[in-house]
Amino acid sequence: MGRAKLPRKSTSIDMTAMCDVAFLLLSFFILTTKFKPSEAVAVTIPKSVAAKVAPTKDIVQVIIDKDGKVFLEMDDEEIKENVAIALNGSKNLGLDVKAFKKTPFFGAPFAALKAFIALPEDQRKGNLLPGIPVKDTSNNELTEWMTQVRAAYAATSKKPNLLLKGDNLAKFPAFKSVVTAFKKNEFLKFQMVTSPEGVPVGTDLWKKAQAGEKREE
Repeated sequence: MGRAKLPRKSTSIDMTAMCDVAFLLLSFFILTTKFKPSEAVAVTIPKSVAAKVAPTKDIVQVIIDKDGKVFLEMDDEEIKENVAIALNGSKNLGLDVKAFKKTPFFGAPFAALKAFIALPEDQRKGNLLPGIPVKDTSNNELTEWMTQVRAAYAATSKKPNLLLKGDNLAKFPAFKSVVTAFKKNEFLKFQMVTSPEGVPVGTDLWKKAQAGEKREE
């Protein structure tokens, strides 16, 4: 007597739980992702073959545009708050500390800094701003900025990552004034922000890289 054949049924998988998990993950990434803001100061940086990645935390970045205007960026709101309080105390600027903390970059003389912070974001564009004065040693306001930044970091356990981002068309005097402000505050190490490119084939640097890869193998 033959076996009774059982009717075949198509396999059914309940995807409800998987869809729930997928939407939960999607919601998590959407809510926690921080999008990079558009740069208000347009800078065309030079190219280099350096492979070192710039830090992304505790950044103190000085920007020099093609006209030699200087701007300052800081990413730590606690440090910015301490800098604002110090500037109010030493120069009696009357700065709004809360607004100062939310300002993405600074590019105006101390006398106009309060008005600069009060500007709407769409009007705070690099081409329309005067920048931090660094024309000569007698009026290099970046020196005072770096003094306050150094003091703010010294009061914490954090260490600043100093970056210098200069336009490819910027003139040497602007760079010299910025480096002078660094030296006066004992910032003797900083990183230049450049656009990476491949090492030219046949150069000494290329040969060293090839020799290093062979040793690793």
